[in-house]
Amino acid sequence: MNGILDVADEVREALAAGRPVVALETTLVAHGFPAGRGVEVGLTSERRVRDSGAVPSTIGVLDGAVRVGVGRRELERFTPDARKVGPRDLAACASQGAVGATTVGGTLAVCAAVGIRALGTGGLGGVHRGWQENPDVSPDLRALASTQAVVVSSGAKSLLDVRTTAEVLESLGIPVLGLGTDELPLFYAARGGPPVSARVESATEAAGIAARHWELGGRGLLVANPPAESLDDVEPLIADGLAEAERRGIAGQAVTPFVLSFLHERSGGRTLEANARLVADNAAVAAEVAVAYARLR
Repeated sequence: MNGILDVADEVREALAAGRPVVALETTLVAHGFPAGRGVEVGLTSERRVRDSGAVPSTIGVLDGAVRVGVGRRELERFTPDARKVGPRDLAACASQGAVGATTVGGTLAVCAAVGIRALGTGGLGGVHRGWQENPDVSPDLRALASTQAVVVSSGAKSLLDVRTTAEVLESLGIPVLGLGTDELPLFYAARGGPPVSARVESATEAAGIAARHWELGGRGLLVANPPAESLDDVEPLIADGLAEAERRGIAGQAVTPFVLSFLHERSGGRTLEANARLVADNAAVAAEVAVAYARLR
């Protein structure tokens, strides 16, 4: 039986040589943006990683294997029809020959398997709104709590109960480092979130804390990077989008892509452009953290 992991030559060589590598998820490509735009955002993120001195490794499931590093032609196969793949889904998706777009949690599971220490994304999954009636908690949190990796995001995803997510991060022992901020960003909005566990002023400082955290036996860390353009009027639209999803009977993994599309339309495209920018910015910061960590080794 062939192995399930298919690591691109460039990624394998970089890991073997101790050079910095940054993982990128594919759910953003398949489900986070309109068709075609996700590929553009994915390629821009890879370019930003390279420009910052690291090797990008976009991860997804294709042709019966978990691909660790894909090219443009493969990236174009992650359409809205792709399965959304978390840690539990990787083996089944590969075994069944399906196209699987990895979430943060699914990508972190692969990072743990191959030794990648940094991941750039838009927002971290967490505790969903209305958890008191429907205890919906993203596997991203458990994956981060069990993986020695730094995730760079603009806080938690905009659809979540951010304050409760922050409480769970604390309970799981996950440091939340605010990059130039004392607050956990609210994805589209830079301000208004709960306090972070520590503020850092640079990717180098974050890498140093990560190294010491891992020396002490710790696992994942979250670096919260505020969006460059803060959209402070999106919250009412999010509430409207969630209400519309409920009215239409949309549930589970289908909620996020539906509400994102709703936001992009109702905001006149402002949320779409902000999302694309923050994803690429976070990829660049993840690369800076990876480069700084490689220098410490």
